[in-house]
Amino acid sequence: MTDIIQLLPDSVANQIAAGEVIQRPASVVKELMENSVDAGGTVIKVHIREAGKNLVQVTDNGCGMSETDARLSVERHATSKIREAGDLFAIKSMGFRGEALASIAAVAELEIQTRRSGDEVGTLISVRGSEFVKQEPSACKQGSRFTVRNLFFNIPARRKFLKTNSTELKHIITEFQRIALANPQIEFVLANEGTEILHLPPAGYRQRIIHTFGKNINQYLVAVNTVTSMVSVNGFIAKPGYAKKSYGEQFFFINSRFMRHPWLHKAVMKAYEKLIPPDTIPSYFIWLEADPASIDVNIHPTKTEIKFEDEKAIWQILMASVKESLGKFNLVPSIDFDTRGKIDIPYGRPDNEPPYPEIKVNPDYNPFDNATGSSSRQAGHSTHRSRLGNWEDLYRGFEQEKTGNGSLPDMPPGSGEDAAVGKERGQEGRESGLPALIQLKSRYILSPVKSGIMIIDQKRAHERILFEKFLKTIKSGTGVAQQQLYPVSMELSAADYQLIKELAPDLAGFGFDIRDFGRNTIIISGCPVDACGADPAGMIGDLIAAANSQEITLGESRNEKIALNLARSSAINYGRLLKREEMQEIIDMLFACDMPNYSPEGKPVITIINHDEIEQKFKRLQQSGS
Repeated sequence: MTDIIQLLPDSVANQIAAGEVIQRPASVVKELMENSVDAGGTVIKVHIREAGKNLVQVTDNGCGMSETDARLSVERHATSKIREAGDLFAIKSMGFRGEALASIAAVAELEIQTRRSGDEVGTLISVRGSEFVKQEPSACKQGSRFTVRNLFFNIPARRKFLKTNSTELKHIITEFQRIALANPQIEFVLANEGTEILHLPPAGYRQRIIHTFGKNINQYLVAVNTVTSMVSVNGFIAKPGYAKKSYGEQFFFINSRFMRHPWLHKAVMKAYEKLIPPDTIPSYFIWLEADPASIDVNIHPTKTEIKFEDEKAIWQILMASVKESLGKFNLVPSIDFDTRGKIDIPYGRPDNEPPYPEIKVNPDYNPFDNATGSSSRQAGHSTHRSRLGNWEDLYRGFEQEKTGNGSLPDMPPGSGEDAAVGKERGQEGRESGLPALIQLKSRYILSPVKSGIMIIDQKRAHERILFEKFLKTIKSGTGVAQQQLYPVSMELSAADYQLIKELAPDLAGFGFDIRDFGRNTIIISGCPVDACGADPAGMIGDLIAAANSQEITLGESRNEKIALNLARSSAINYGRLLKREEMQEIIDMLFACDMPNYSPEGKPVITIINHDEIEQKFKRLQQSGS
């Protein structure tokens, strides 16, 4: 029997290894940027085309490589970072395994151009699919330039499973942000198709966050600063009011390396407990510093999962640090220097006695004097009539609001009053020949029907109405924008900005008028007519959150997902008191829908309590009473 086990060729083994390290164009950007950081570069530029599928180019002004080092750098496990196994427990650099360039060269066309500061000429090396193509002298600047073309050209199946350009670009921006936040002392530039997306000058941690995510985040940042013998915790957390519905601004760094750590994320969430809604996530940017010997970064090919020596202690320290910062935010008031329009209340001084009020008395006053008493009584009667007139005016408005049957006017929402208000409105309806309507707890609309009592969830009903309206608008191509009196500007992160640019044609079909203002800023000049009462920035923010959580993706259902999110954002909320005409309009439009019984998310909109259920309820009450 012949032997069946054999060694794989290096080219195949390299492709298998590349599958762990290089998963998409963003992986190439990450590995090359980390190499540039390790090389001591102070300016690192990234240029991409076709979302990195056809070109990823990373240029730095670091130390560069010699001719021999450049040739060895594309071999597997060739590294300058470690010499023995013990070095794995004292890693301070970003890369150390020597797999990045070899893995990239196995699945793409790689060109390296590099020169050290003391060399007259540099070196150019070209590798294609693990096959060495050429090496020759080259005139170039100090530092290195890595050019990667045609990613996965020799693995068509892998290239086919890459996502759309917008999705891949979003992943690239995410990796770029992680490395840029970890190294604020370095200048970073990211350009796509020749257009600059992000330009981050050297700055401190706070300024790097602001440059990356926009000026709007600055007002929500709260500093975190804790130093212990085990770990130091520094950075910023966002105020509870800034919490969002999707992930995207949650960053942990350990020794200037980005890391994912779900358990430490729970520590932050624990600190925010009962301060934010349960379906939201706080933003945080936390840098941890610890002894390299107490952590293990060599547990995952991407080096983003970290193992701590004492994770329980780190968890407690982190939670306490975040809680302390939140406590300071809640207890220490902010100083407001704007005193325009405010009452000026003088403060007392200990050296000055406050003046006592003077009581003026007329010693010549005679209550039995007819002239004086008559004038006083007339004055008092006049004052009384004046005050009585005020009360009469108040009741006059009350009488005018009373209906023909003596029902009360509309009352503001309050405990136990909603049903009463609906009752009077229902009485009005019966007098006018319309069905009686009652609003219960500013949440449900109740109406008697032939079989019993119909209960409608007002928010879900409005969502269904708007959802079908939006779908009809996009299908008919009749979307009209209701122009805003005051256009709304929104400064977005680079990733969200690219996302909105991609969604802009679809949103225009729904009736949005969105204009590109540049510098990651958009102007919302118009909104769909059916959603003109909603907050434009809120609707766009909800769409971004849905897209980031993969609720909105490319394909035939994208317009349906957009319509669903727009309906959710612009529908009336619970707690709003509705007039009878508004309740009637909701019912009329609901039953004109194709699927009135369920919301766009499949939740029930209508339920009916029939007469039998009501009678059985009274029978049980009678039996329990007897």
